[in-house]
Amino acid sequence: MSFFRLQQEQLRAFENDGFLLVPNLLNAEEVRLLRQITEGVVRSDPHRLDRQDAKGRTTLLSLRNDLCDDMYSTLVRCERIARTMEALLGDEVYHYHHKVMIKEPEVGGAWEWHQDYGYWYENGCLRPDMASCMIAITAATKANGCLEVVPKSHRLGRIDHVERHGQVCADPERVVEICAQLGVRDMEINPGDGLFFHSNLLHRSQRNASDDPRLSVINCFNTKSNDPIKEHHHPGYSPLPICPDEEVLTAGARQWQVLSESAE
Repeated sequence: MSFFRLQQEQLRAFENDGFLLVPNLLNAEEVRLLRQITEGVVRSDPHRLDRQDAKGRTTLLSLRNDLCDDMYSTLVRCERIARTMEALLGDEVYHYHHKVMIKEPEVGGAWEWHQDYGYWYENGCLRPDMASCMIAITAATKANGCLEVVPKSHRLGRIDHVERHGQVCADPERVVEICAQLGVRDMEINPGDGLFFHSNLLHRSQRNASDDPRLSVINCFNTKSNDPIKEHHHPGYSPLPICPDEEVLTAGARQWQVLSESAE
């Protein structure tokens, strides 16, 4: 089976735009298992974090700082994601954290404009040599609150973040001008598509106004040379045990079997 390998023109596109969309980063069977596992695990996760927007609508968020023997952790470690991150960031990378997000139909909340580095700067990371890979578990559309990005905004550097409507977001006055100059792109993507994006890329998502849930998993990486200068709840550098891409499906099948047996 052939898996994704980064090409030079894709690297240039990431450097220019601050993001790279990879259709079919996961195959259909991997997506099927990932959705089954997510629907069976996240809603009952005792460590789940519920985040509310300005209207009180809630997004379900399950975050992990550690890697374990499951499909999510194997996705973090697989070559098509980890090796791509190394090429995009030009350095050895390590697992910063990963999170599963669910926007429930009609009630799933919005996220204000922000840069991930707007948060991670405060965690002691001196440089924005960090990035994430978001994988769509279900289709992401404008109706169900897909990600919106501002192309090339990563070139602007870190923008001051302020608290607004219970969320920490990029300076609203500055964001208005940035969006007017650079434009906004709706990232409507299909299940299995992957979006790699720089930690300084401005992005947000609207509420889910549809009848369909929006499920996604986001794998976040830091570079070895950007090891945080202070301790934080997200981890410092440790070597990432990168694995063959074939292990994603194996890990998913194993996890689903365990979940199925425990439900009997």
